[in-house]
Amino acid sequence: MPYPITSPDAAFVAEGVSRRHRRRGPDVLDDCTFAVPAGVVCALVGPNGAGKSTLLQLAAGLQRPTSGTVEVLGGPPRAGHPRVAYLSQGRPLFSRFTVPETLRLGARLNDGNWDAALAEQIADPSRFRKDERVGDLSGGERTRIALALALGKRADLLLLDEPMADLDVLARQELMGLLMAHVADTGTTVVMSSHIISELTDVCDHLLLLHEGGIRLCGGIEELTASHAVVALPGGADRLDGHLVVESRPAGRGTSALIRPAGPLPTDWEVRPPALEELVLAHLTAPASPGLTLSAPSHLKESAA
Repeated sequence: MPYPITSPDAAFVAEGVSRRHRRRGPDVLDDCTFAVPAGVVCALVGPNGAGKSTLLQLAAGLQRPTSGTVEVLGGPPRAGHPRVAYLSQGRPLFSRFTVPETLRLGARLNDGNWDAALAEQIADPSRFRKDERVGDLSGGERTRIALALALGKRADLLLLDEPMADLDVLARQELMGLLMAHVADTGTTVVMSSHIISELTDVCDHLLLLHEGGIRLCGGIEELTASHAVVALPGGADRLDGHLVVESRPAGRGTSALIRPAGPLPTDWEVRPPALEELVLAHLTAPASPGLTLSAPSHLKESAA
């Protein structure tokens, strides 16, 4: 498929993307199609091995899809994209550099588009000895420095792979607050993977759920939760016929279920919207894939013709 895939309202688009690491091995990603709108904070969620890191590396231009097409900010991804910042799980830093040397390197590599004040606020060099090497820091301290480099770039698209994983509770709260303030100030699009769904609930407005290499859910979190319902009803699961049942189980003399209603629900049912964590866990444990997987936007389909 030729570039560009014109997608003015999306920061990150995939169409039919598969990725296989070995010629005869299974696909890490399998026929993924989605669009992440510009300006959102997107939670990239899924179990270990679902393909989250691979997807972020494709967006960063560090891998290429085996098939299909990836687009970031209106064009093909490439390593070192001046408008894209990528924070990998490995937190690659020069271990023999001090923190001030690392920040000066970030300024040099991003000359003309470097926010020194923000980078220093996040890295907080005063907490380290001037001669202390990055390689001697704890995992959480290295994460702080790597996040400072990513945000200091003032990129239009931030790709963050488990950005808070090595941090203690207080540091996680502090840095998440700085990240959200930066997003509010700049309108940056963020795609952020995490295993801690609860910490994403208050900061993310979009969800991309991966499971076994495929897309289970994709869309605005409010839209997704509003389209589902947690119900408790008297009687058996047969009363759920006609609705899309994601998960159901006996509950006393009745049934409890997470569904996508196909119409008005009976008045003798207890109904409430699901929490984000309930929605994610139910779709991950569902035997099939009944999720809200979004089809390719119409302009993508036209460009493929």
